[in-house]
This record gives sequence, C-alpha cells and structure tokens, in this order.
Amino acid sequence: MTAPGAPDDPGATDGAGAQGAPGAADGAGAAGGPGVPPAAGAQPKPVILTVDDDPGVSRAVARDLRRKYGERHRIVRAESGDVALDALRQMKLRGEQVAVLLADYRMPGMNGIEFLEQAMDIYPGARRALLTAYADTGAAIDAINVVDLDYYLLKPWDPPEEKLYPVVDSLLEAWLASDHRPVPELKVVGHRWSARSSEVREFLARNQVPYRWYPADEAEGKRLLDAASADGLALPVIITPDGEALVEPSDTELAARVGLPTTPSAEFYDLVVIGGGPAGLGAAVYGASEGLRTVLVERTATGGQAGQSSRIENYLGFPDGVSGAQLTDRARRQATKFGAELLTTRDVVGLEAHGPARTVRFSDGTAISAHAVILATGVAYRQLAAPGLSELTGLGVFYGSALTEATGCADHDVYIVGGANSAGQAAVYLARAARSVTILVRGPSLRKSMSHYLIEQIERIPAITVRTCTEVAEAHGDGHLERLTLRDSNTRSTEVVDAQWLFVFIGAAPLTGWLDGVVHRDERGFVLAGPDLTAEGKRLADWPLDRPPYHLETSVPGVFAAGDVRAESAKRVASAVGEGAMAVMLVHRYLERT
Repeated sequence: MTAPGAPDDPGATDGAGAQGAPGAADGAGAAGGPGVPPAAGAQPKPVILTVDDDPGVSRAVARDLRRKYGERHRIVRAESGDVALDALRQMKLRGEQVAVLLADYRMPGMNGIEFLEQAMDIYPGARRALLTAYADTGAAIDAINVVDLDYYLLKPWDPPEEKLYPVVDSLLEAWLASDHRPVPELKVVGHRWSARSSEVREFLARNQVPYRWYPADEAEGKRLLDAASADGLALPVIITPDGEALVEPSDTELAARVGLPTTPSAEFYDLVVIGGGPAGLGAAVYGASEGLRTVLVERTATGGQAGQSSRIENYLGFPDGVSGAQLTDRARRQATKFGAELLTTRDVVGLEAHGPARTVRFSDGTAISAHAVILATGVAYRQLAAPGLSELTGLGVFYGSALTEATGCADHDVYIVGGANSAGQAAVYLARAARSVTILVRGPSLRKSMSHYLIEQIERIPAITVRTCTEVAEAHGDGHLERLTLRDSNTRSTEVVDAQWLFVFIGAAPLTGWLDGVVHRDERGFVLAGPDLTAEGKRLADWPLDRPPYHLETSVPGVFAAGDVRAESAKRVASAVGEGAMAVMLVHRYLERT
C-alpha cells in the first residue's frame, strides 16, 4: 500500500469535490459520487466502501482497491462513519448493491465497530472487515460477535498483493455466493395518527420486511393513492413491488403477499414450538439442529418482547450490546439453516392430547400434530387502566417499544410508564432524538426493578427525567394523544402536561386463556411445570405416568413450558434461551421413554 499522505491517482475525486455528502468520495472513473446516480442506462457496479478518518490513508486504501477491483466494482471512500452511513442510505434508495465494507477501528465520534453495526441494518448482506492496529485486536475479536465480522486486518498491510487483496478476494467470493440481489420494497401509505397504519409498519419491521412509509397527506403519498385508484378513506394502503394495491390488509393477507410462511408443510412433526420469542427460537434452533422435525408457530413476529428492544447490553457474548431486531434475525436465520419451519400469523386456540399425539389447533379451524409441544408464548404488556387510554391506543399511546414510531418523536416530549429494563432501554433509545423523555414510576425509585447498568446510563443522559411516585390518571386528545393528567401517588395531587407520545411498559401477563382445562396454571395464568406441579413432593392426582414430570414438563406429558410463560421463570433473555434448549433435551428424554 502507498504510504499515507502520498498523492492520489490522477483523476480521483477528493472528498471536497464529491457531489453528495461532504467527506465522501467516489473512485476514479466511477459513475458519480455517493450522492450521484450512475449514468442513464448504465449497469451499476457493486460497491466496495472504505471508511477512514485519516485523509491520506483513506485515499491510499481507495487507490489500492481501485487498482485491483476498479474495473468491476465502484470504490467509494468516506472519512467518517456518519458520512459513510449517509452514502449507504443514498445507495440503498437507488437500489445499488454493496459488496464489501472496510472500516477503520479508531475513528472519532463513531468507531469502526459502531459504524459496521449500523451499516448492517442498511446492507445486511455486505461483507464486513475491520482495519486495526495490533493493540486493537481485542476489539476486533469482540466485533466478531457484535457485527458478525468476517475479517480484521492489521495495519500496515503492505504489500497489498500479499496482505490486502487475498482478504478482499475472499470477501467478494463469499458475497457472490450469497443471495445479494436487491430486495424490492413495499410502499406503505397511511396516516400518522392511524392505529392500523402503525400496526402494519410494526408488523413489517419486526418481520424484517423492507418497506417505505408515505404519509397520505403529503404529495408523494397522494400520488401513490391516485396511482392505486384508492380514495384515501380506507388506510393503510400497501403497494407491492409489482404494483398491486392492498387496502387495509390483515396481517395474514400481508404475510402471504410478502412471502412469510403461514402454512405448515406437513400435518405431523416431531416437535411443535408455540411462540417465537427467545425461548421459542432457542427451542427451534436446538430441536432442528438435533434432528427433530420442528415447526415454530408465531402469532405476529418472531422475537417477542426482546425483539422489540432497542438495545440489550447484558446478554452474554455481546459486550457492546445488540438490538433485539439483530438478535432475533440471527436466531431466525440460524433456526431455518438447520431446517426448522417458521410460521407467522397463526393464532393457536387449542391444545389436545390424543394418545401419543399432541394436537395444536388454529383459529382458522386447521390443526397440526406432533410427538411433543413446547409452550413458549411469553407474556404481553398489561394494559394501563386510565380513562382515555384505550381510545388513543395506536394514536400516540403504544404498548411496548413501537420502534417504528421513534422517528416521529424527534423534538417532542415523550413519556414512558414503567420501571423495568424494557422501559429503561426505550428511554435511552428515544432520548437520541426526542426533546425530552420522562419516565413515570409508581414506586419510590428504579433500583428495585431495573438493572444497575441501565440506571447509570439514564443518570448520564440529560434529556431523561425520572418521576417517581407518579402515575397516569387520564389521557386526552381528539384523534391522537395531546395531553396527560399525572397524579402523585403520595399526595394525590394532579398535573396536566402536553404529550403526543406515551409508551407503556407495566409488567407482563401471560396469554394462556386458551389453555383453560388443559394444563395446570397458577392464579396469574403462568404455566406450572416440573417441581412446581408437585408441591411438597405430592404426586399430581391426574398425572398418568409412573414417573414424576420432568423439570419443564407441564401437567400433560410431552408438553413443556419454557421462558416467561412458565411460572417462577427468571424473565431474562439468556434464561429464556437456556430453557428453550433445556426443553429440547427433555423432549428427547420423553421420546426415548414413550
């Protein structure tokens, strides 16, 4: 590689002269900078993007890459992570392909790992390499977990023929071997204050379906409605890549149009997993990887409450944290790699035991059966009981993170109800753009219910205020949330505040009503399993076998409970994944003795 600071190749465009974001530049002979589309009729070349805050090194890296790969690839360089992300977003909008990302680790403002993590959300299929000094190899090894790093290069890598090009060659080969074709995007036209529009966006986002959002009252939204011959009275309208307009589709209809599996391929399986949160995904991965014909059934989207988390920082193996969406996507891909089927928008309404078979019935009247079933249905946030809230749900009042609404919170005052980790993670995330974030807690402090690391983060963010001994007494608004009445739980005095956004995280309730009369549950509806079924060592009166239930086995042999739905569970992502894996081990034991 040429030494940093050496003059660039003649004709190369420097950052100062690039059209588009300042600090980003295209390679010589390419069709415009990051902000400039290729010439009309030209076939865009796949992009290799390099990020380094040192201008000399940045030019040298781009020059070496251009010499070897410039004929078949467009070489784009940037001198900061923010500029590179802007360039990637522009390329994404134009439908360009990005093959390789090379990022320097030591950059001010946003280091290389942080850049690659955000770049994954834009181009998840691009291959990623980190440029490091010898002292940074520990960070590079950590990045293998954080951003699925493909490779890290130690500086200097001179000569490039020996130290740079073989690595880039392997990255390009891996990219070419994968399905890197651009994914066509849906267009969603809706109203900002439409509960169903919000639900559709959340459904698509949580299922990793690319889409673009167009407000119906803006010019482009109106143009799309006119083109689809929709009057705009029934929203949302979803326009598929082939031009079909879906007016107010159900989740099942939408899933079928975007290619999400909704129909089982068989009538009988070794294992049915009900619920797609961490416990269910863990069970699917271990069940399928150990040879069981496994199907996972999910009502809305895989990930559960953890999948909606903006940041999980205490999960083993991710020292810099991981978003719930990223963790869910990796687990889902891992399960399907081993052959598990994942079904969405299937609502389970019944469970029956017929001899050795366990039958799962769906709301549409169909059913599947299996040798064993794992209940991993998790929990749902409890509804906040205050006047006005039910009418405004989805219209400024949201249960859970609803991360698709985060951009609308920019420069607004946001209120969060809840004192556990989910509420804290949402507050930290929303505080990036909101004018202020106020956490409302009924108790005297956060310390009883929130992790210590999260409390310390919140204390360091000036935009976040914690109001203890405070509850929502009433919500007000015409068509959307406009104000909240807050009550001091000690003095009973009230205060009215302006508010357009309220996110509620107030504990959890299991959705197990459909199991009435089938398996034993506690007074709150959580499923009893293993030792919790046999208090003080007493045998279950209706237990049909001559052995006691296995540790996670319910009152029905061959039906197991894992994760938050189980009574006395730890309510943590790691423990849920562990229970999913343990349940599969017990399924094997059950099948061996059946």
